[in-house]
Amino acid sequence: MRRIWAVLISAVFLYFLIASYYPTLPMFGNIDMYRRVSFDYISKSTTKEYQPVEFKKSKDLEDGSANVVTSIVVNYRSFDTLGEVTVLFAAALGVGILANIRKRRIEFEEHKVLATATGIVFPLILLFGAYVFIHGHLTPGGGFPGGTIIALGVLLLMLSKNEFKVTEIAKHTEQIAGSGYVLVGLIGMAIVGVFLANFLPTGVVGNLFSAGVVPIVYTLIGFKVGAELSSLVSEMREGDKA
Repeated sequence: MRRIWAVLISAVFLYFLIASYYPTLPMFGNIDMYRRVSFDYISKSTTKEYQPVEFKKSKDLEDGSANVVTSIVVNYRSFDTLGEVTVLFAAALGVGILANIRKRRIEFEEHKVLATATGIVFPLILLFGAYVFIHGHLTPGGGFPGGTIIALGVLLLMLSKNEFKVTEIAKHTEQIAGSGYVLVGLIGMAIVGVFLANFLPTGVVGNLFSAGVVPIVYTLIGFKVGAELSSLVSEMREGDKA
């Protein structure tokens, strides 16, 4: 009976919450850029006068990212992001070494409902993770959360099937993605003269193909983080293979 009351109260609360706030939300993609804190960052230009930004219309801004967090993390502070992925790699390496000291492989009790549900939602989790890092320059998200979502999907597979293992492909993916990030930085240095500099057109704010190298960098980070965290949880589970 308590559960029924809890569901009814939650439903009523959710109804009034949606009814109150949904009409105030702008249509997707049509938000007034002046209402964003990011406006000053997006319209900032070192070569032109200060101009208002129009979503889907303004071209060739300094970074072209609609997501100001992306502008700061991947463009203005890209070295910091490179350091973060390096720290993540070092942490995964350390955990992998410590995990191999364990002598016992962790087993989970398999459940038919969990196994069936995992088969249905796992492709959707992968798709959502990829969406998050591919659109990281347009909406909240990016390489780290997108890669983490993918790794959580892999963890769900481990919980549902004891025989599932992360193969060497994950490690190769992590290595290729990390090398790709450094390669993008070197190309920027060769073309512009600065490591990790944006060497592609910034395009139109709000379009998928915009923000120069930012979506490329976020995609590489997404693959790297997803593969790295998946390998990490796999190492923690497998323990000593000998």
